[in-house]
Amino acid sequence: MNLDNNSEYNPEYFMQLALSEAKKGDAPYGAVIVKDNKVVAVAHNTVKQNSDPSAHAEINAIRILTAKLKKPSLDGYSIYTTGEPCPMCAAACVWTGISEIVYGASIQDLIDTNQSQINISCEEIISKSFRNIKVTRGILRRECLDLFNT
Repeated sequence: MNLDNNSEYNPEYFMQLALSEAKKGDAPYGAVIVKDNKVVAVAHNTVKQNSDPSAHAEINAIRILTAKLKKPSLDGYSIYTTGEPCPMCAAACVWTGISEIVYGASIQDLIDTNQSQINISCEEIISKSFRNIKVTRGILRRECLDLFNT
């Protein structure tokens, strides 16, 4: 799914795509990876489907894109996620060199809706790493939280 550069493609637009993708998964998490206003990968949670505890939406999107690129570096890419990346997913973003993480619901929001989470923010993981990743929080937060209340 490639999109032309266009000013209508803003963080809310890409988060809407992540929300749509989340509805396809085992759990309502979706991820979209973007570069230069173009969607280059989309994925959802497939933990149960794949019997793989690491098959979170972010990991699946990263796997799809790095396999397509045939390289492990995602410098210059942004990832949009319905939920704040867990420590595993945040670490994967660090290892790939992703430039920006944009999320809707925070880990604390998810805990408050009785979702199983490790209560360590992605910013804490990043702060203890060797990368400087921009983090944007709360994009379509209410809509992301609504995924867990249906």
